[in-house]
Amino acid sequence: MTTSEKIKSTIVNIISGLFILLFTYAATNKLLDFENFKQQLGQSPLLSSFAEQVAWAVPAAEFLIVILLVLPKFKYPALISSFVLMLMFTTYIYIILNHSAFVPCSCGGILEKMNWHEHLIFNLGLVLLALIGLCLQPTPFSTIKKNLIVISSSGLTAFSIVIALFLISENIHSYHNKFVRRLSSAPATKIKDYNLKLRSYYFAGADGDHVYLGNTTSQLLMTVVDTALNITTIRSITLDKIDLPFRSLTIRVNAPYFYIYDGMVPCIFRGQISDWKAKLYKSGSEYFTYAEAIDSTSLAVRVQKRGNGESIIGKVDLLSNEKTVLNHNLLQKQMDGLFDTDGSLMYSNELNKIIYLYAYRNQFIVADPKLNLDYRGNTIDTIAHANIKLVDLEKRGERKFAKKPLLVNKDAAVYGNLLFVNSNIPGRYESLEMWKLASIVDSYNISSNSYLESFYVYDVDKQKLRDLIVQGDKLYALVGNHLICYKLQPIITANYKKQSRS
Repeated sequence: MTTSEKIKSTIVNIISGLFILLFTYAATNKLLDFENFKQQLGQSPLLSSFAEQVAWAVPAAEFLIVILLVLPKFKYPALISSFVLMLMFTTYIYIILNHSAFVPCSCGGILEKMNWHEHLIFNLGLVLLALIGLCLQPTPFSTIKKNLIVISSSGLTAFSIVIALFLISENIHSYHNKFVRRLSSAPATKIKDYNLKLRSYYFAGADGDHVYLGNTTSQLLMTVVDTALNITTIRSITLDKIDLPFRSLTIRVNAPYFYIYDGMVPCIFRGQISDWKAKLYKSGSEYFTYAEAIDSTSLAVRVQKRGNGESIIGKVDLLSNEKTVLNHNLLQKQMDGLFDTDGSLMYSNELNKIIYLYAYRNQFIVADPKLNLDYRGNTIDTIAHANIKLVDLEKRGERKFAKKPLLVNKDAAVYGNLLFVNSNIPGRYESLEMWKLASIVDSYNISSNSYLESFYVYDVDKQKLRDLIVQGDKLYALVGNHLICYKLQPIITANYKKQSRS
């Protein structure tokens, strides 16, 4: 063996050794935490329809490649297999980054700590190493041309398999109902777009003069924007008690008051927007995950039942030492009472009504401030039962989605007697191409329990609608980094009423 051949052989052996370590480590981690690995695949936008099969196939393929790599006779097919597998992983990550929402990494161990961009670069490096190994490894082919044809066709096959899985999965999960939306000509018109620079803002409230934005990364800062989206003011919130084990503070504005709460402490502060100073009014009651102001001294909350974690709608009185008042019958359990009852809690000051919209089924609840049920209404889609599957991860003491759930209602806002729902379900005759460019908002009259109109809120920089709030004839939307104002036309606003449903 010449010196050149020895160098090539050494390089190939080093590359093979790296792949042996990588695949052994990755496959072992997957099998040691198999239920979690399968659950993460179930949430993947590409693989959720094939999670069970892929969960077994990937570690099996990785172990098989390891065996082939340690056998000199099979080193070339082992390197080809390594190249194909890593190219499939890389293509998968590229699609995740450019065409899908974030899903957890399924590699486990140290690799799980990487973000998607780091993972993409890491995988590209491994694809390059596999190519170098294939170019240096002696082949069973008589010419370099044949070797290049095999490598190219293998790469094309890997790429095609992942693309096919993506297209098949997209087709499986594109759910069309039989309902037909009313999409009149411009029921909402975009009038202003303001770049906030950050995605961490959320709507804390609105009144006739201002829109109030909280920030998940600066939790005691309030950004106040005038309704014309021209003037922005930053206010710092002061709490009279800061020695609490805060996890995540959320702000709600119901002028002239504002409320700041952390349901995991639990605690509720109240103050006035004139000075943004808040006083602790309630602490140590039931844990809750959502709160909306009913009036100056009470809030509607979504409480987690001790023991099983089921969600319950309740009412907190800030001036009373009594426990949270609960109505165990407002939310209707279909499966576990937690995931299947997830949704949006709202309050209409004009109607004096609590509204709760389920996320995974076509139903909303209307109740009075004393938690008495008024009625149960339905959104226009036909998904009456939550299409979710859960898995218990005993080693981690967690319960998660076993596969990506069918999200029906992404978000909602209420103003007066009108409910605005950001739906995730395409209707009949609707173009999926339009759904790639915009989000749909359906409007309902909760006084008459009727559907009104639908309209589009368009994407900005390929980012979707993520939060909305309505004030009179204005709908404000957070789309990516942008705060956008839409003017609602009379075809919608003519339905506003001040009296409650009788």
